[in-house]
Amino acid sequence: MEFKKNDIETLINIITSRRDVRGNNFLNKDIEADKIELILKAAISAPSVGYSQPWEFIVIKDEKIKDEISKNFEIENAKAKEIFKDREIYKSLKLEGIKEAPVNIAVLYKHPNEPTIGMTSIKEMGEYSVVCAIQNMWLMARVLNIGVGWISILNEQKALKTIDAPKESKLIAYLALGYVDKFYDEPELKTVKWKSEKSFSECVSFR
Repeated sequence: MEFKKNDIETLINIITSRRDVRGNNFLNKDIEADKIELILKAAISAPSVGYSQPWEFIVIKDEKIKDEISKNFEIENAKAKEIFKDREIYKSLKLEGIKEAPVNIAVLYKHPNEPTIGMTSIKEMGEYSVVCAIQNMWLMARVLNIGVGWISILNEQKALKTIDAPKESKLIAYLALGYVDKFYDEPELKTVKWKSEKSFSECVSFR
């Protein structure tokens, strides 16, 4: 398959329009089953080290589970508020949408039970493969006009217990998905001046 110039432009637009969505932007509207399937199929199409495909996805709609995960977040976020107590703006940030989103997806890493090509030196390569799958999910969701929020302020072991994850799983991401009222033109943390955007030259060097 050979792609054209307009395909490049479309891909750039999708990538640059991706946003981390907060709970105050989710709509009370279900996501169609076929769209959830598209997002998950995009995930499992991601590259993985040694073709290990070390991921597992748990789709969560159960309100009791969401409530427990939300309580987990509140406890951990209280600790984070202490860390960022000198930055008053942190208290005003809405950093999750666990209960507001109609669908949550826990993305897990399962370490292969046998030697894997590409993991003999850098053991974390399997986890990095799962992150590739998450990016695929995020971009597919954006094309479907579905928002995704990555909730990382969680106690991992408590979260794994709450979702009854398989033994020896590692939680790579806990995602909230839903239709939104709008997608911001710029990342929210950039807009509120939490951090400024790095330039190309700051990120790239040539040897």
